[in-house]
Order: sequence, then structure tokens, then C-alpha cells
Amino acid sequence: MPLHMRIMLAWLAVTGLLGMAELLDDAEAAEPPIRVVVWDEQQPTQKEAYDNFLGNCIADHLRAQPGFEVRSLSIKDAEQGLSTQILDFAEVMFWWGHVRQADVKPEVGKAIVERVKAGRLTLVALHSAHWSTPFIEAMNERARLDLRRQWADLPAGMLRIDEVPSQLFKAPARDTRLTPCSDVQKFPDGRVAVKLHLPNCCFPSYRNDGKPSHLRVLDASHPLTAGLPATFSLPRTEMYDEPFHVPAPDCVLVEECWEPGEWFRSVMVWELGQGRVIYIRPGHETFPIFKDQHMLRLIENAARSGKPTSH
Repeated sequence: MPLHMRIMLAWLAVTGLLGMAELLDDAEAAEPPIRVVVWDEQQPTQKEAYDNFLGNCIADHLRAQPGFEVRSLSIKDAEQGLSTQILDFAEVMFWWGHVRQADVKPEVGKAIVERVKAGRLTLVALHSAHWSTPFIEAMNERARLDLRRQWADLPAGMLRIDEVPSQLFKAPARDTRLTPCSDVQKFPDGRVAVKLHLPNCCFPSYRNDGKPSHLRVLDASHPLTAGLPATFSLPRTEMYDEPFHVPAPDCVLVEECWEPGEWFRSVMVWELGQGRVIYIRPGHETFPIFKDQHMLRLIENAARSGKPTSH
């Protein structure tokens, strides 16, 4: 229950208005739970850190908190755990994928993105889900929307956009042009042709040596970072190094660094239509990242703040 509600109930109790306090308490209890889907590829190597898979660990934690209705699904379930009924149930979807990213077809990713744009769903991509089908489709769509906003003043019919797909599942070189990016050709009659290079959704360097990382909260006022300390560390991680080839996020809430000097924007948020996409970087399958109290708080915050406002 939010603090302001607790204060009001205490005041009503002290002043003798207990009946009204009970009504308010009942109203709080009647608030429908946030419907959460935790989708996990369930890579077998997760057993090094999780007895019952990473996704089930997250789901169990959320079930233990008030205000959630949680379903935990995997690629091994019927329709890959991604049936229309499941997508319609979800208000917040956590996604962890790694070696079977390509097994989820683009049309499924597009269906998820359409629900995000309609304000019916928040997508939370975890760690290696930067190359998951729904995250790629979401970043592609954000790149398109950003480009159209850039040329919004151009008269109808005067803009032509040709897309250049990114090479899937190939990390960019450090000197590769940052994507998304565009090449623009302007014509004497005012027409504009743009070649949009879609985002790679990856980064030039990673290192899976289990070295610790150090995280710093950049905006303590945001609901996603509520209750997190200003700084905290994870004892064993896989390193990702910038630049991350994604559209510019609307906010970067947490940054992460490693002793050799690498750095990453580790909690980011994008608005997409009426909805949101969240990326949370820590979460390697062989390290118990989602047993850390601060990471679990971040997960819970993402689930609570991700509740859509439109249905």
C-alpha cells in the first residue's frame, strides 16, 4: 500500500472514523492485480545458478509480493508460450532469451509491439534479450517513428523511406557506424528520400569472466529506481561495453561499469506509441543475478511501474 494511503488510514483510525478507514482498505484490496508474464527460454546452463530456471526465480519472487498475477512460460510451452490468449493476458512481459532467439518468428514480435504501441503492454527485455525478436521489432519501430517525427513537417507524399535491415545476430565492430542511422537525399522539387539503417541491437564487446560490476542510479525519483541505493555492486557479471546500437532512449536510469574501464547504460526506457519498452542489462544465465536483492527490487519496480494505462 502506498505511504499516503497508510498515513490516511492511520489518521482515520486515530480520529475514530474506523468505518471509513475500513472502506478505504477494502478499496485498496479491490485494486485488480497487475498481470505479469515472465517468458524465459530456459537455457539448460541456467541450472548453474538457478535450480528451477531463471524465469521461474523471477516469477516466484513476484508471486510473493502483493498485487501481481504471474504466469511463467517458456519456449517449450504450447505455441512457445506466446499464444494470443497469453499476449492478451499480459500487462507486463519480462523476456529472457539467448541461444534460441531466432526460433521466435517476427510476426510474434510484431504482435507484441502492437500491444505496446496500443498501451496494453509493457515489454521488459532482460540481458541477452537485446537480440530477442520482440526487442528487435520494438527498436525497429522506434527507429521508424523517430525518423518520421524528424520529417513531420514535410508535406504528404514528399518523403520516401527505404529500410536497410541490420545483419541479425552479428555484433558490430567498434568502428562500425552507430545504428540506427539514415542517409538523406534531397531533390530540387522538395522531395526527400531517406535510407534508414535499422538498429543492430548489440554492442562491440562483451566478456563473460564473472568480474564484478558497479552500478550507479542516475535518477532516484523515477518509479523504476524506487528503493535502490545510489550505488551498488554485483559480485559476478558478464560485461557488455558501449556503444549499444539502439535508438536514443527517453531516459537512462542506471549506468554500470567494470574495473578495466568498460561502461554500459544498464537500465533504459523508450516510449513506444502509448506504451513503453524497458531494457535491464544484468542477468547472465550462469550467475545468480536475479537472487540479488537490488535486482529483485528493480524487477518488482518494473512490474509495478509497467502497468499500462490503456486497455
